[in-house]
Amino acid sequence: MHKLTVKTLYDETHETLKLRLINGEYSFNKPIKEADLHRPGLALAGFVKVFTFQRVQVFGNTEMRYLDHLPAAERKKALNTVMQFDLPCIIVTEDNAIQDDFLEVARENRITIFSTPLSTMQLMHLLSDYMDIIFAPETSVHGSLVDVYGVGILFTGRSGIGKSEVALDLIERGHRLVADDVVNIFRQAGNVLMGHGTELLQYHMEIRGLGIIDVKSLFGINSVRAQKRIEVEVHLTEWDEKGDYERLGLVDDKKAYLGVEIPYLQLPIFPGKNITVIAEVIAMNHMLKVYGYNAAQQFSDRLLRKIQTRSASGGEQSSDRPATFETPDRKKLRNYLRKDYE
Repeated sequence: MHKLTVKTLYDETHETLKLRLINGEYSFNKPIKEADLHRPGLALAGFVKVFTFQRVQVFGNTEMRYLDHLPAAERKKALNTVMQFDLPCIIVTEDNAIQDDFLEVARENRITIFSTPLSTMQLMHLLSDYMDIIFAPETSVHGSLVDVYGVGILFTGRSGIGKSEVALDLIERGHRLVADDVVNIFRQAGNVLMGHGTELLQYHMEIRGLGIIDVKSLFGINSVRAQKRIEVEVHLTEWDEKGDYERLGLVDDKKAYLGVEIPYLQLPIFPGKNITVIAEVIAMNHMLKVYGYNAAQQFSDRLLRKIQTRSASGGEQSSDRPATFETPDRKKLRNYLRKDYE
């Protein structure tokens, strides 16, 4: 999370939110400390014991109509009740007319007012999405993030094991680089992990023995993307004959980042092993699971049925039933596929 001020909010969102500055830049340097927005209806009525004044204040039709029906003296008192607090800023929606006493009280308390033609719900929806990103918990990890067939695969492993080389091979096969070396991870609403690169690196990769390359310049704009949901972690490790590696795929290991778990695969490598093709298969197999088909589970169930049938029939052969897709939960599927945009 980086520091957010009223000025930054205005600079980054005024086009999307159609914000217009109504009075002076009084509170442009004030920090915004919370992602949530607030509508100060109760505070205008005089109840301020739970008034969350540190949030951006949104005045919609309800608040403005309430102020309009008050006599001038009472309206000014209501405005002073709210603006005596150290508000970051006020946004008035739906191009509601702003009375002179509203501007006067805001000027006296050095509070900036914005106006927008958007409805209150539209504004709060768009601004909440922006705030969720700005205030999202964030961490970083050493690795490479690649969009493989639409699945974000995070490659991790010790330094020099070949993460960048695997990513480069995938790019050459038409997949898209998100970040290399340092992957910044932030958590969006709905427990979605998003990854992006650092501003300094910006699609540059270090290939040992070659040096620094610019992926976007070499392979074109279609070889990169700004951010991607992280869906699977593939941890590269050297092959160890005594290592205990998953053989069937029935054990679903998980790795947690920022409190969100994602599938975790440990992939042993050795000279001649085609990690790139395996990475593509990992991506496709992951999407099969998302859509309701688990090959390892289907194989295990089929094997168990055969054993049970043989036991019941004294060893006679029986035909296998074909594996089928489970009917996916459409609501879960829609939720899974949300918030994955450039």
